[in-house]
Amino acid sequence: MLAAGLIGSGMTAAVLLGTGAAGDGTSRTVVQTSSLGASSSPSAEAAGLTARQIYERDAPGVVLVRAHSLQADASSLDLSERSDGVASAAGFVIDDEGRLLTNAHVVAGATDISVTFDERTVPARVLGKDEETDLALLGVEPKGLDLRPLQLGSSKSVHVGDPTLSIGNPFGRDRTLTTGVVSAKQRRITAPSGFSVDNVMQTDGVLNPGNAGGPLLDAAGRVIGINSQIEADGPQGVARLGFAVPIDTAKALIPSLQAHRNVSHAYLGIAAGDGPRALVSLGAGRSGVRVREVDPDGPAARAGILGDGSVAGGDVIVSVDGEPVDSMADVDDVVARHRPGDGLPIVLERNGSRLTVQVMLAERPASVPLG
Repeated sequence: MLAAGLIGSGMTAAVLLGTGAAGDGTSRTVVQTSSLGASSSPSAEAAGLTARQIYERDAPGVVLVRAHSLQADASSLDLSERSDGVASAAGFVIDDEGRLLTNAHVVAGATDISVTFDERTVPARVLGKDEETDLALLGVEPKGLDLRPLQLGSSKSVHVGDPTLSIGNPFGRDRTLTTGVVSAKQRRITAPSGFSVDNVMQTDGVLNPGNAGGPLLDAAGRVIGINSQIEADGPQGVARLGFAVPIDTAKALIPSLQAHRNVSHAYLGIAAGDGPRALVSLGAGRSGVRVREVDPDGPAARAGILGDGSVAGGDVIVSVDGEPVDSMADVDDVVARHRPGDGLPIVLERNGSRLTVQVMLAERPASVPLG
């Protein structure tokens, strides 16, 4: 059975040998070669850069993050092994003011955080974090540091098949480069809060525990995502797929994280599976999403939306805010573009009749109330 987990640190000696951490104590940077020029991506052609050139330019902007935590055990989603309460991962510089991006789960419960630039290690502080997107913004004192900010790109312009590069610190070995391609888009992963992160990018580039918080780069060396999770064959298995939170998501949140403000996420309060039963054919080439469960204290319930435990057998959502939907991911996408307090018209089909309800979105709770 496949097990998905947040990228952390540490694994078995057998895997360490396979990644270049030899038993003699030496550390080697492992480069998985890939011809970026073989891609038809416009960015690759325009940039004309090799993986080596991108690595030499951007690696100085990638740091080793070590977080001391009182958290005794890793979460059920975390693949890291916290040795003596210390988690190690990656982060990257985004400006000359000493701000860095990493994953929220890396610094969860941290009492002390340090960041290593080349041979220099400095203390860092959490400026803000959002567990619902697994993002954290760190700050360091920039004086005396040779900061090399990475260029932030756009995840919207990425296509399946585009080449990718990842720079991170697997197993505490700094600045390892791996290459691959974008193997899928619009994936969903589970954040530390239990809610889903949508529109996540999937890459086949090798990611290992310790790559958490590191940059996923395009063929021009621009950041298109923040590596967050891997999927492996069991807790000690070899990673098969990697998942990155889109950089566009991070860019939208940075102002709130910088201002130490809580990030608000809108909440509808329904659950619907993504299997065949969730997708309902409405005829004439149209479809909708069957509501499986409704939070009794949530906005959807207050608007009168019914789940499949009701007499009606569950409402079918036809559109949200005027946009047709045929998956729960479509519903989540529309809700994510709004704020708590916004009103949304939702068109439903119930027992063959069409009706429209007005839902006022609420603030997303701290944990998932639905099964």
